[in-house]
Amino acid sequence: MTPVILLAEARKSADVTDWPARIGWLVGLVLFIALVYWLMREGWKWRGTLQGDIPELPTAPDEPGEARLTMSGRYHGSTTAGQWLDRIVAHGLGTRSRVELTLTDAGLEVERPGAADFFVPAAALREARLDKGIAGKVLTEGGLLVLTWAHGGRLIDSGFRSDRAAEHTEWVDTLNQMTDKTEGAR
Repeated sequence: MTPVILLAEARKSADVTDWPARIGWLVGLVLFIALVYWLMREGWKWRGTLQGDIPELPTAPDEPGEARLTMSGRYHGSTTAGQWLDRIVAHGLGTRSRVELTLTDAGLEVERPGAADFFVPAAALREARLDKGIAGKVLTEGGLLVLTWAHGGRLIDSGFRSDRAAEHTEWVDTLNQMTDKTEGAR
């Protein structure tokens, strides 16, 4: 045989895809992602267990009274008051969702589609302020309405963002006027 024919026979294109190796890497990646999600879920459940001392959330009374303010927007979660990274997950307080807020003389009704609704009695309200962040959510300065309220012997900050941010100031003023009245009555 001539050297040219031997050279042509010796040349062979490389395998384009090594399927067993590719499938092995893909299965490994899927298993790793599943492990990470499982660990995150277990961490969330553990945090809920640690916060087991928080009593059940109150529900709205049958006759809460006339609405002073209403707001639709987003609920961004609750934290231990003053510790904006210490998320509270017990009783669904850590679940972000859409929200409909209704403020009456009896208190604040928090209706959350797809998550547990709750009620904050007027006597439990402590303060309202504008802030820029709460556990896992950071906005522009003053972009978040944060309500501080007492429940089960602890103070809780809950963060809300209205669909119309201009409403936040009215909510802060009204809630702080209500808390001044309830503090004077104690």
